[in-house]
Amino acid sequence: MSKIALVVGASGIAGSNLAQELIRQGWITYGLARNPNREIENLRPVAADLLQPDSLQNALADIKPTHVFFTSWMRQDTEADNIRVNSAMVRNLLAALRPQNSIQHVALVTGLKHYLGPFDAYAKEGFLPQTPLREEHPRLDIENFYYAQEDEVYAAAAQAGFTWSIHRPHTVIGKAVGNMMNMGTTLAVYATICQYQGRPFRWPGSAAQWNGLSDVTDARVLAKHLIWAATTEAAQNEAFNIVNGDVFRWSWLWQRIADWFGVEAVGFEGTIQPLEAELAQDGPLWKEIATQYNLTEPNLSRMASPWHTDLDLGRPIEVMTDMSKSRKLGFNVYQRTDESFFDLFEQLQNDGLLPDLKSPGN
Repeated sequence: MSKIALVVGASGIAGSNLAQELIRQGWITYGLARNPNREIENLRPVAADLLQPDSLQNALADIKPTHVFFTSWMRQDTEADNIRVNSAMVRNLLAALRPQNSIQHVALVTGLKHYLGPFDAYAKEGFLPQTPLREEHPRLDIENFYYAQEDEVYAAAAQAGFTWSIHRPHTVIGKAVGNMMNMGTTLAVYATICQYQGRPFRWPGSAAQWNGLSDVTDARVLAKHLIWAATTEAAQNEAFNIVNGDVFRWSWLWQRIADWFGVEAVGFEGTIQPLEAELAQDGPLWKEIATQYNLTEPNLSRMASPWHTDLDLGRPIEVMTDMSKSRKLGFNVYQRTDESFFDLFEQLQNDGLLPDLKSPGN
């Protein structure tokens, strides 16, 4: 029987990389989004709004996925609204697919806010877990839209009889345009602006993040992890952390990124200096760079998400995750983190989203 995947959020960092990996492995792959990704070869686009049940049912009427990969979310002003909207997205999708009775497995991508708290209380006193983060850590005693999404999956699985997996990446590094949580591209844009203007590449975050241990998740590793859990019996009905497998200190990686772009690295200087404020006036400058170097995206706000980078890099504790649960069950994919960033930077340049200012003539 053919494996038929429905990737929800196929235009984002996680979803687009997952779709490419599924297709590479021979899966029939559909990509659902309000504005579907039409750039990935052999991806079958599905245009649908997860908050519109009727149109969602019509869009999915003739699709019978065996595996559903949910990688989408929508940011709202409050956590109460995050819960209402994002739980409805999961609930509406699984309800629309229920009549087909084709689903064998549902995989849900959430993240470390499961342990660190939602945006309203993110990494604040009273919500600081022991690190490294482990899957058995209990839910925090606070409302969290990740918990609400999980509960929708559990309820639908109990009713329909499919298996599930929950995937909790750290910051995901990979290519996507218009993504709301995009540290890799945000830092690439910031470094390019510094390179173009001769500005120092200044660390925007906290002392704890600068000096402490951290890890991240390459989108390609996440894609392989999603497929592994969906097709490995021992991984069914489990929640997993998923990161690259190495740890680093930003005091090391910041200099590595600065060297790649040929800019002056400035480390922690005693106070947090938010990147959102640093880039606040640089929209016209990025448009100038895009025009001069014929880039495909002149809108800075679609390239960079400094608010989320500030959220991650401003945390008051070091944050790294434990991967032993996946390793024990046989998932042994590993990725060097500095190479995750460098591969992304090269891809952004090759795709005309970032100029190569180091090349002769530039």
